[in-house]
Amino acid sequence: MPSVSRSASQPELTALFASVQQHFQDVIVPLWQGPGWNADMALPYEALDAKHQPLPPQRYRAMACARQLYLFSSLIGQVPQAEERAAALFRSLQQHFHDAEHGGWFYSIDPQGAPLDQRKDLYTHAFILFACAHYWDKVREPLVESVLNATLEVLAQRFATGDGLYEASLDRDWSSLNSGPLQNPLMHLAEAFLAILSVREDVAVQSALLELCTAMQKRFIDPQHAVLMEKPLGAVDNWFEPGHQFEWYFLLESSPLLRGSKLHASLERAFTFTEQQGVDQQTGAVRAMLELDDHPRDATQRIWAQAEYLRALTLRPDSEASVQRQLQALQQRFLHAGGWYECRDEQGEVSRKDMPSTTPYHLATCYRGLVKYLS
Repeated sequence: MPSVSRSASQPELTALFASVQQHFQDVIVPLWQGPGWNADMALPYEALDAKHQPLPPQRYRAMACARQLYLFSSLIGQVPQAEERAAALFRSLQQHFHDAEHGGWFYSIDPQGAPLDQRKDLYTHAFILFACAHYWDKVREPLVESVLNATLEVLAQRFATGDGLYEASLDRDWSSLNSGPLQNPLMHLAEAFLAILSVREDVAVQSALLELCTAMQKRFIDPQHAVLMEKPLGAVDNWFEPGHQFEWYFLLESSPLLRGSKLHASLERAFTFTEQQGVDQQTGAVRAMLELDDHPRDATQRIWAQAEYLRALTLRPDSEASVQRQLQALQQRFLHAGGWYECRDEQGEVSRKDMPSTTPYHLATCYRGLVKYLS
């Protein structure tokens, strides 16, 4: 890993981060302990409005439950009742979303708790794996590890395509939907594999991760710019997302196992191009989607992409000024006294005021990276 030149005691950056972290613990986390929690269902509402009222539930997703399980697992020992909340979320994952007939987990249930979208998608299973790895690390309960192992088995037996990649989506009974592989769920699967390897030795997971990264390099990396495309090379209507480039960069750069891989070399090479095309130099805003010809496909500015760019910068050489600038951009453009703004439009106007239950995961992983950077 390149040496990072900085003074960890630099007072402005340390004070700025302390203020942002305090906002997370005092404002954001309590939203999901209080108004964002449906006690009858023992699930987080999908989103809160600007006045902290739950949006009328249309559904509850297993992925959202898993992201909140990660959130409260990460807060065990720091926030009162975090362990109790994590335990409730883990139970709800089993109770509401597990498919007892076919195995695996449903995508969503309806407001009354009946299965809604019964497909099996890789994105959901990757987040269940990720959350269980972190939760098991904190509580070491055999049931949690057994769920983790069962999910690994489903991934290997049902989703794997035999070339290192995985189907993005399958029907309830595991029959094909011809979805093929897609970048974003594969990235979160890599993240989940890394989470497992951080809490236990696992030769099979290590092998699967290396095969996945080899296949990503072969099937998803644009040869000219070295960016990771959202669909496999050659697919019609393809694009890339700067936020995902930064997210992949962090995963690869932070892993001794993956650092130095061909995929890591590609993301390293693409970093400057991604910044030039995908980040507004005046405001630091990260654009959502780009065509390879530099044409913005969607210039929406999303808080998660800001968080991922900031986290990636903590692993860049000589990055102190950039980290401070981007942390300020995150605080000033997206955080506010009542929570956060999810999206701004191309002109920088707030375009989405609701607060989804899935966003604190991105902030938690970003702040975790900053803690490591400053220490």
